[in-house]
Amino acid sequence: MAKNCVSLLALRLTIVVLLLVAPSLIAGSDAPFIVAHKKATVNRLKSGAEKLSVSIDIYNHGSASAYDVSLTDDGWSPEIFSIVSGNTSTSWERLDVGAVLSHSFELESNVKTVFYSKPAVITFRVPTKASLQEAFSTSLLPLEILSDKPKASALHLVSFLLLSEATSFTNL
Repeated sequence: MAKNCVSLLALRLTIVVLLLVAPSLIAGSDAPFIVAHKKATVNRLKSGAEKLSVSIDIYNHGSASAYDVSLTDDGWSPEIFSIVSGNTSTSWERLDVGAVLSHSFELESNVKTVFYSKPAVITFRVPTKASLQEAFSTSLLPLEILSDKPKASALHLVSFLLLSEATSFTNL
């Protein structure tokens, strides 16, 4: 849960920064500006394995549509992960200005490890350019697969912080 909060905060910060910087970068040009956010949720299964739900959102913050949009997220090692549902690659005909495309898939692992994922790769075509353009998603924090340490909930973390603050206050 804490990883989801950190991931959500990182997404919001990235989007705010890009929204502030993007207009000056693409001013005067008629082009797509692709921003992609990758997130993952890890859930322990009763069978001694963990299921990983991965989703990738692709945003077009530019001033023109992107065509022949393809997503490839092939950094999931087959020695560690097996695909449960969906595909790690997909494509769309276009991504209009201000629109978002979403893709998700599920993986499963029974290997205890810390996994460092690579960003997903998004390729797209711009009518004014001959070559395919490329963008990358955000990275994930290291994933602790089948970790022995208990997963802390956000409520647990808040209560811990409040308790430690109350203890500090009474010690004054």
